[in-house]
Amino acid sequence: MAATVILPTLLRAHADGASSVEAEGATVGEVFQGLIARYPGMAANLIGEDGELHRFVNVYRNDDDIRYLEQLGTPVSDGDEIAILPAVAGGAG
Repeated sequence: MAATVILPTLLRAHADGASSVEAEGATVGEVFQGLIARYPGMAANLIGEDGELHRFVNVYRNDDDIRYLEQLGTPVSDGDEIAILPAVAGGAG
């Protein structure tokens, strides 16, 4: 299934500056594996050493947080939009 993957600024450098790319896969995990095969520099920013989604990355499939769905096993349909957002933290000291 073809999906549009929206990339944060941090990952655009690994994708020749593109703000979004088309990727194939039946699940979010397969889409990410395809991205990593095409753009190896993304690997450390998406998937942890345990093979799971990096904990400092938020991923949404059509506005739904995949952490509350099937995580990397979340199904992807033609035309879906997958947005990758870095986690933001901080506060007043």
